[in-house]
This record gives sequence, C-alpha cells and structure tokens, in this order.
Amino acid sequence: MPNPVTETPAAPSAEAARHFAAKLGFETDCDDVHTAMKAADPGFVLLDVRGPNAFARGHVPGALNLPRREMTAERMQAWPADTLFVVYCAGPHCNGADKAAAALAALGRPVKMMIGGWTGWLDEGFAAAR
Repeated sequence: MPNPVTETPAAPSAEAARHFAAKLGFETDCDDVHTAMKAADPGFVLLDVRGPNAFARGHVPGALNLPRREMTAERMQAWPADTLFVVYCAGPHCNGADKAAAALAALGRPVKMMIGGWTGWLDEGFAAAR
C-alpha cells in the first residue's frame, strides 16, 4: 500500500546520482566547514551574512561578517576573483544565505552555502566565537 514516501517512486539511480552530485557544487555542511577551518588555509572565505548584532552575539570561528546588502562589486574586489566563498545565515528557517549566494554568483564569484547555518553549527556542538 502506498504511503507519502513511496507514492512517488524514487528517481532512477543514474538521475539521482547526477542530482546529488550537482547539489554538492552548491552546498556544503557544518561538519565539512568545521573540518576545513582547522587548516591554515581552508580554501574558502567563510561569510556570515546575518546582521552585525546577530554576528556579535555569536558566529562560526573564522567567519567574516558581510551582510548581503554590502556585497557589491567594489566590496568584493578585496578578494581575488577566483576566491571561493561559503555563506551562512541563521539556519534552515532563513533564506539569507540563499540570497547572499545568489548575489555573489551574480557578481561572478564562486560560492557555496553552508546548509544548517548558525543553528546547524550549534546543533553539531561546535564552538562559537564572539
């Protein structure tokens, strides 16, 4: 008997493989960011796109605060054009990271979003910076 999970069949394996592999080009998660940030050069710039008050209350160690509205072509010239940015916001209930990623991509910048955001970071039990 079908249920809400099985009433729509799973995609064919080859299609699912393409879909999930493509998602990894757009997203990363808190654990991967945490692991990468332990390196002297993690290979990306981590941007907390929340407002300065939220950032001051706590953020991912090593993150820079750059709200989306400040992501102008002029501001982004502070980094080489091939710099990868990883953006995050408050969490899954917030689309600020999506908006920031879209803005960076529109500026021609490589970008990924850290899924889970600040809430996900804390849920993983990782340290906070203030």
